[in-house]
Amino acid sequence: MTALHTNPLFSRLGSARRVLVTGAGGGYDIYAGLPIALSLLHQGKEVQLANLTFSSLGGLPEDGWLAPDVAVITPETAPHQQYFPERSLAQWLKLHGYPSTVHAFDRVGVQPLRAAYRALIEQYEIDAVVLVDGGTDILMRGDESGLGTPEEDLTSVAALAGLDDVPGVTERLLVSIGFGVDAYHGVSHGLVLENIAALEREGAYLGAFSVPRATREGALYLDAVAHARHKEPEYPSIVSGSIAAAVEGSFGNVQFTERTQGSELFVNPLMSLYFAFELSGVAARCLYLDRIEHTHLMRQVASAIAEFRDEIVQRPPVRYPH
Repeated sequence: MTALHTNPLFSRLGSARRVLVTGAGGGYDIYAGLPIALSLLHQGKEVQLANLTFSSLGGLPEDGWLAPDVAVITPETAPHQQYFPERSLAQWLKLHGYPSTVHAFDRVGVQPLRAAYRALIEQYEIDAVVLVDGGTDILMRGDESGLGTPEEDLTSVAALAGLDDVPGVTERLLVSIGFGVDAYHGVSHGLVLENIAALEREGAYLGAFSVPRATREGALYLDAVAHARHKEPEYPSIVSGSIAAAVEGSFGNVQFTERTQGSELFVNPLMSLYFAFELSGVAARCLYLDRIEHTHLMRQVASAIAEFRDEIVQRPPVRYPH
């Protein structure tokens, strides 16, 4: 049992030597894991970074691949592509003197993504995995009134949940940061809280902690988000921008990109909190995970979720009363 004065997530990773921190849902999700990755690096651990990418990997050279569906992204990768968060992060890491490789998983279904994870884990002899979601829609079990954008998130969950036969991997954990961000995609955060409570009852919730800007990792995270916004000004991340604004102490309808014009944001301190879980517990609560298990393409995942949604009665939104 963890003592109150310790951080349960980092306590679970205390004996790990080689940790994979990986973004669940594409885009800038790996940035959401950066404070954790940096903290692990500062503790002297070996850390590999990965992300399910939204960028095109098809034109990368043969020597740019670790295995099928997992590319090795460096600061010099694909200079012709404008949108490439993994490359922007690699460039920022190099700028600050950190190991500057970021792995990119292709946007595929559960079976090939699991094989790609297996190859990466075996290549680097990983003994702990932390899956990170920017937002909280990864905690939706499937019968809620709004799921956000679950396809990539739950493909990642399913891929990792099925890797219980890989020797040496002692921890598979899941964290989310950005509570409230997914209201933009129709998620009821009252239902998010209900789901977290259920995960607590089942022993899968590891608690929450914030990312203060006064910490080394918090300050570096803000710098990384600002760097990404500078490198890719046409593709600012709403999630990363909201989390960064919350870490900076902003509040309310903070408009930091034209992409949110016409929407009223509610940036607040809860967005800077990490919620940590046992990955297996989140996977066990997902009502459609078995339906996407044998998928090979992301469109198959989307179809399976849509079919499941057509068959169920949805839980209505729960309004947060305060």
